[in-house]
Amino acid sequence: MSLLMLGAVASVTQGAMAIPAEESLLALIDAAIGSNAADLANYQRAVIVELRLPRTLLAVLVGAILAQCGAAMQGMFRNPLADPGIIGVSSGSAVGAVLAIFLSPPELAWWIVPLGAFAAGFGTSVLIYQLARGSTGTSVFILLLAGIAISALAGAFIGFISYIADDARLRDLSLWQMGSLASADGGRLWILAAAFALIAWRLQRSANGLNALLLGEAEARHLGIDVEQLKRELVLLVALGVGLAVSAAGVIGFIGLVVPHFVRMLTGPNHTTLLPLAALGGALLLLLADIGARLFLAPAELPVGILTALLGAPFFLVLLLQQRHRA
Repeated sequence: MSLLMLGAVASVTQGAMAIPAEESLLALIDAAIGSNAADLANYQRAVIVELRLPRTLLAVLVGAILAQCGAAMQGMFRNPLADPGIIGVSSGSAVGAVLAIFLSPPELAWWIVPLGAFAAGFGTSVLIYQLARGSTGTSVFILLLAGIAISALAGAFIGFISYIADDARLRDLSLWQMGSLASADGGRLWILAAAFALIAWRLQRSANGLNALLLGEAEARHLGIDVEQLKRELVLLVALGVGLAVSAAGVIGFIGLVVPHFVRMLTGPNHTTLLPLAALGGALLLLLADIGARLFLAPAELPVGILTALLGAPFFLVLLLQQRHRA
């Protein structure tokens, strides 16, 4: 938690525009209590309060949601490779969001885009689950192949929409596909905060069920767990979380893969502690990635999804090699 607070302070105080850290924090205090202690121009206050603070909060919420959804999927499939991005859930949500962005009027996009992303993510989650399940459990091979196929279909569809879009929407769609936190605003933050509270609460209540699933579905049933009901709830929660995260920040990959795996290495597979720590780790990782995205090519801004992919792709290859050795 202390690291997350330090990361949030760094996110608010660092950026392309050089503003002293002390004055940045005073500007936040001024905005909270209505004072005027910070020695800043109005445009500098606007950068701190209206741009950096919402962006910081969006990074925290999106990172926490993606990490918790990744931990839940890995527990449900009993496999550390089951990240929402790798198995195609994020791509499916992206299709729904892109279609909603392209078709909906701008004044209605704030609720149509999350709805479209959730519906497409839910359908993709159900499809992946049905394809991967079998009499002996879930097949990693089918899981990865299904993710590749769905991601390819989603990429083709998004490419077609981008091809027929006008110049203004084409640029928005291109930046959004690479992952960006630049569109943070109050409406998105309230929706994501409510969704995160619901997802964190329900997943924590399902922690014992996820622990039982680690032993196998038959063993979980013997322990009194309604396995099918638990899976349906997990699929719904993951679709909701990933859909809203994708609609707010675009496709940001590998948060749900890297963070739960590291937390599991540090604390063990107990989901009672794994889920909340994964949320903290996901928020911190995305905060640090966003700070790097703002500073790496300043004053230009690198899409944050590129940095998370640079971090996550080598990590994914290492996991694949470990799986091959175990097989």
